[in-house]
Amino acid sequence: MFESIERGDYPQWEFGIQVVDEEDQLKFGYDLLDPTKIIPEEDVPVRRIGKMTLNRNPDNYFAETEQVAFHVGHVVPGIDFTNDPLLQGRLFSYLDTQLKRVGPNFHELPINRPLAPVRNNERDAMSRIQINKGRVSYFPNSLDGGCPMHSPEAVQAFRTYAETMEGTKIRQRSDSFADHFSQARLFWNSMAGWEKQHIANAVAFELNNCTEEKVRDRALNELMVNIHEDLAARVSQQIGIPVKPASTADKPTPSAPIPSGPVKKHDKASPALSMDKTAQDLKGRHVAVLAGEGVDGDQLAAIEKAFKGAEVVVEIVAAHAGTFKCSKGSTIRVNRAAPNAASVFYDAVVVPGGKSAEMLAKSGAAINFVQECFHHGKPIAALGDGSKLLQAAHLPQADAGHGVFTGEAAVLSAFMDAMKKHRFRNRAVAGVPA
Repeated sequence: MFESIERGDYPQWEFGIQVVDEEDQLKFGYDLLDPTKIIPEEDVPVRRIGKMTLNRNPDNYFAETEQVAFHVGHVVPGIDFTNDPLLQGRLFSYLDTQLKRVGPNFHELPINRPLAPVRNNERDAMSRIQINKGRVSYFPNSLDGGCPMHSPEAVQAFRTYAETMEGTKIRQRSDSFADHFSQARLFWNSMAGWEKQHIANAVAFELNNCTEEKVRDRALNELMVNIHEDLAARVSQQIGIPVKPASTADKPTPSAPIPSGPVKKHDKASPALSMDKTAQDLKGRHVAVLAGEGVDGDQLAAIEKAFKGAEVVVEIVAAHAGTFKCSKGSTIRVNRAAPNAASVFYDAVVVPGGKSAEMLAKSGAAINFVQECFHHGKPIAALGDGSKLLQAAHLPQADAGHGVFTGEAAVLSAFMDAMKKHRFRNRAVAGVPA
């Protein structure tokens, strides 16, 4: 992100909200005040109301990042707070944190103060930056002419929403908070096949780090089975614990029961939750070009031309920093030396041909690089002799359906289309040592 901002490729996020009429708050079957719940976009569409653009990096990390003071209680007129218990706690804790971490006058620091000067009677205490004149520190006053004066409109600018309440107030969560599984099941139902396997692998990985078999058993037979039977089956295969029959699996152990309402088994899904989507463009994607002395100059030029119009960031990765000569005698500057260019930095990799291809095929670092890219589902292209590296890495020579392309520069068009899919999770990677 830092590098993207530096080169003017500013990251952007659209800001959207979901608005629910007060009379509809109970119609969804789950508690809107439970912060662990989401409202599926299919039920309440997202209204896009703004866009955030990061257009510069901090000039001083400590002054502009370490001392920044976010506070959810800073709202504009017309916005008030819900009874969400997590939000209510943060209304106190955020301010309390700033007072302890930055100091009572944190709002005077350059990164926190408003662009328009605010005239009020806040003064004194530790770490005061402004020097206040006079002796008045309250409003209204007569000693300072009533200043700073508030306009009649400003006095009434913020009004707490007059919410109608009835009943007995108790320090107890609503029964609706006991629904721990319906939305977890919704999330599972919304995932693509590779996403489901990724989730199951992650759960199994963490459970296999637990040395207590009874804890793993409870996680499987009291949690996973109540989310989805398929999830439980996939995890069970990896942790070596069988799934118990539903009649016993649904019952928490008496020694340490998990508070829960009725388990809601449903087939609802929200496609918006899945990341298995094709991108609209390739702007900002990073492509590693593995090259070196004697690389095919024409292929290198074709790679640069193909990606330039798509605003893809292309980096030449070579065995060492500095420069090298291509087959046409031109000097090529290295963007990253191999020891400093991990495959995780890039979205795809291209291996051009030429004399450098033979060197790469004998390089353990290059072989490991393309194996990791293949294992992680990233698109791979090898032009001409560049396929020698794929041979050395024991990878497929051409498999367009799984994002692997070999041939001449003409394959770059199909390769770029494959990049829009981002990852190819359905590859056979069991035998790839990465």
